[in-house]
Amino acid sequence: MLYKRSSELFVEALKYIPGGVNSPVRAFKSVGGTPIFIKKANGAYLFDEDDKRYIDYINSWGPMILGHAYQPVIDAVIEKTKLGTSFGTPTEIETKIAKLAVSMVPNIDKIRFVNSGTEACMSAVRLARGFTKREKIIKFRGCYHGHSDSFLIAAGSGLSTFGVPSSPGVTKGTAQDTLLANFNDLNSVKELFQANKNEIAAIIIEPVAGNMGCVPPVNNFLQELRSICDENGTLLIFDEVMTGFRLAKGGAQELFNVNADIVCFGKVIGGGLPVGAFAARTEIMDYLAPVGPVYQAGTLSGNPLAMAAGLAMLQAINNDAELFNRLEAKTAYLEEGIRKVLNANNKTFTVNRVGSMISIFFCENAVENYEDASKADTPEFKKFFHDLLERGIYIAPSSYETWFITDALSYEDLDETIKVIDEVTK
Repeated sequence: MLYKRSSELFVEALKYIPGGVNSPVRAFKSVGGTPIFIKKANGAYLFDEDDKRYIDYINSWGPMILGHAYQPVIDAVIEKTKLGTSFGTPTEIETKIAKLAVSMVPNIDKIRFVNSGTEACMSAVRLARGFTKREKIIKFRGCYHGHSDSFLIAAGSGLSTFGVPSSPGVTKGTAQDTLLANFNDLNSVKELFQANKNEIAAIIIEPVAGNMGCVPPVNNFLQELRSICDENGTLLIFDEVMTGFRLAKGGAQELFNVNADIVCFGKVIGGGLPVGAFAARTEIMDYLAPVGPVYQAGTLSGNPLAMAAGLAMLQAINNDAELFNRLEAKTAYLEEGIRKVLNANNKTFTVNRVGSMISIFFCENAVENYEDASKADTPEFKKFFHDLLERGIYIAPSSYETWFITDALSYEDLDETIKVIDEVTK
């Protein structure tokens, strides 16, 4: 049995943890089967509890851009741990990483660190509402900004209707302040503004969606959103939890040359530890307590271990002039190989890629929004996922999740991956 030890551990976990996991996608619900339990990781590889090795294309959902157990990060955390793990007081390292992050990302003056991407997005929306003195926000169907109540909203009966809760526990009152638009559909955004004049505090968007698969913006969508926000006194929030420090040093703002008013970070900025952050220009950030009236706090925010890991990661990225060129080249190589073998095997597919984010959809249509992504062949993906997993290739256990490429991948790893995809799709 391939996953004997993992299967035993999952049975035990089910007794004490809801669904046996602490984050739902790990349960393999969308692909079936038993989740694998990981014992260790190094570089581009995961090793499960049965000692099977996998080439990893999840990379902890993005942060391991330089590979697992990256030595400078490991060393920084170990040394900082020797001095104590948390003090609940200001520390010098918080300012060091804040200064570095501000220098790397365009259009931000100040940054506040929190403990997760969810917390960053939740805080950014509260700040936007406080700054604009408006209550409603626009989010896009298929974009995920964490599990805060404001974001767990599904579409209503029409594009200009209020949202309705998509999870029990989210109140109707909360849902009414979240408006739904379609990704890459400017008209759906304009309709919402027409129906809610002078009421919309912010638009929040993943500039490159990663939670309906990798879906890039098209037809200057981000630039047009910037113009609409400017015309209506609305703030534009980029959720760069996935894209920040991954698509470029300055993230999507730099890549697409579009300025956001507030930017949310996670993943890479923590170097693999639980870290989130949100940042903006001074006039917006100074609306936060203790300077301004918008309250946000956290006992472990900016804790020294997380800051040490994040600082080591950002320093490595900032000092490596060729990193993003290498990531682009490796992911382009993988994309070309995937296209070649899927075409040779007469598969119907679409591949989306931006930088080191890439997805395969088993459908003939272009994928530009959630509706497009939902047309993909789910049974085909399930079989594809398990066939790859059995052969030592670990991709996201959902067709609605992007793959993340790490610089630790060798071209031999990429060739092995392409070879396996060829074998399983023949």
